[in-house]
Amino acid sequence: MPRILVVAPNWIGDALMAQPLLARLREKLPGLRLDVLATDRVAPVARRMPEVDEVIEAPFRHGALELRERWRLGRALRAHRYEQAIVLPNTWKSALAPFFADIPIRSGYVGESRFGLINLVYRNREKRVPMALHYARLAEPPGKEPKQPLPEPRLRVDAEAVASTARRLGLVGRYAALCPGAEYGPAKRWPYFAQLAGRIGIPVVLLGGENDRDACSRIPGKNLAGKTTLDEAIELVAGAALVVTNDSGLMHVAAALDRPQVALFGSSSPEHTPPRSTAARVLWLKVECSPCFERVCPLGHFRCMNELGVERVLAEIEALGVTSPAA
Repeated sequence: MPRILVVAPNWIGDALMAQPLLARLREKLPGLRLDVLATDRVAPVARRMPEVDEVIEAPFRHGALELRERWRLGRALRAHRYEQAIVLPNTWKSALAPFFADIPIRSGYVGESRFGLINLVYRNREKRVPMALHYARLAEPPGKEPKQPLPEPRLRVDAEAVASTARRLGLVGRYAALCPGAEYGPAKRWPYFAQLAGRIGIPVVLLGGENDRDACSRIPGKNLAGKTTLDEAIELVAGAALVVTNDSGLMHVAAALDRPQVALFGSSSPEHTPPRSTAARVLWLKVECSPCFERVCPLGHFRCMNELGVERVLAEIEALGVTSPAA
């Protein structure tokens, strides 16, 4: 039985864009044992991927080297007898545990000059390719393209758990999930969620992390930002009649759950990190300075989001046919 360890990216959205890689590995290697090493912020998503046999949580603090802990983890991973590790983050430290585990083939992109730590090296052949393709190329030998079209990301949810979570958190009937946050920075955050919330036509729940709680408190609706686990947030997204998001992890969650959604892009590009679902509608003005991929607007005018008005978003919601926008 072939055994592969995939070191997951550290962002929810990136982890979901890597899921087509996992599906391609399954197709190529019947009987594959496929495990994922993930941080606690990504592990709940990886556990819901049907391609994954086991998720091993990496006990590392975000951004910390923690060399001794990585050595200990690598020693523990030896018992799994992996034949290959595929390291998706580009950082030097993310390749340490597979190296310490003596996994014979350790593949990934060059990243932070990881020669030796990575011994099957891939190089970016062009800039800003779709992230799903970027990751899926690691299922093939360097230089060979994966079969297209790529599979879509999909997450498993239990219908009873979805209904139970909604009831427990006070949601009855149809609702829209608004996700105003984006961990990468304010240049990804659409500024008009408050104006939109009262015009959707169904009750609104606000989802996000602890850092989004204050911003969400100024938006009409039930504010659950920072009050749910990631599993609960996934279940609430799964039960939503509509999801409106920035380019964020929850955007990719909604796409993987195939929920009707409107995805709002400004400083980033839907050509690079699109919501991979036919139920998603994308709004991107593509002003002349976009995409800049900056955390904060470097020109100060934030036109890419400021000029994307509420009426445009309401028109997309109406086209989805899932709500009755209020006047």
